[in-house]
This record gives sequence, C-alpha cells and structure tokens, in this order.
Amino acid sequence: MNIEEALMFADKVVFASTGNHLDDMQLGVIEGVLKRQKYSEIAKSLNCTEGYVKDVGYELWQLLSTIFEEDVNKSNLRSTLLRRGLVNKGDFNVFGNGNIGSVSNIKSLKFCPNQDQSPEFVRGQNQVKFEAAIRLKELGLTNEQIAMCLDMTLEDVEQL
Repeated sequence: MNIEEALMFADKVVFASTGNHLDDMQLGVIEGVLKRQKYSEIAKSLNCTEGYVKDVGYELWQLLSTIFEEDVNKSNLRSTLLRRGLVNKGDFNVFGNGNIGSVSNIKSLKFCPNQDQSPEFVRGQNQVKFEAAIRLKELGLTNEQIAMCLDMTLEDVEQL
C-alpha cells in the first residue's frame, strides 16, 4: 500500500463518518505527515502559510480522533492507522516513498477487522483490500497469490 491508497482510505473513513470528503489541504497535510515532513515543508508544497497548515492539521487530528475513538496527531498518525487494522506490516513498506519496489518485497498483507469497528470503517477497509487486489493483479500476481496475501477468498479475487 502506498501513500495514495492511505489517502483514499482516510478519505473513505471520513466520508463514511461525516458525509464530506477530505479537501485538498487536508489530503496534503496527511500526505506530508506520512512523508515525515515538517509543517513548514508541507506549507511550502501546498503554497500556504505554516500557521494555516497547523490549523488544518489540528482540525483534522480532532476529526480523526473522533472517528477512530483515540487520540490522533501528527506524531502518531502512522501508528494509529496501523493499529486500526489498515494493514499488518510485514516486510512491506506501508507508508514509504510510494514505491513498493518489487513484488518479492511483499511477505503478507492481512486485514484484521475488530469487533468494535464501525460498519463504515469495515466497508472502507474492504474497499482498500479490493483496490489492493486489483493493483496486485496488475503487477502479475496470480489469483491464488492475491487471495493468500490479502486473506480473501479465491472467488472474490476471480470476480475482479
């Protein structure tokens, strides 16, 4: 999973909870944080002030904290997403530079639903899973390999 997929996941979770998609600034803040950028670097890339980025970030962390029912901030966004079951990280760089390298780097992907997760969260998680399956197909993995990596049924993968 790369940063784009993490952004899509965040947007889907926010949309499922609020009925509103993340805007460009919010997506830019999340992307910058996942790239381990400072607020000043994020502001420069978004063509705005550092103060504005901090304000957007503060509101975003409050929103995500409410959705995930735990404290979310710049320092723990990555670990929060991992803890919420987005992806169990093996030797797979979830939030690296957006390039997964070769298929051989992927050891396993497991999606672990938690009974206290909302139906919207689980739907978003499943959507990310299916999108990952499509990308793995494009990389040349067999249906059996994809089913095993993503803990999906072979029938579900074959329907893609």
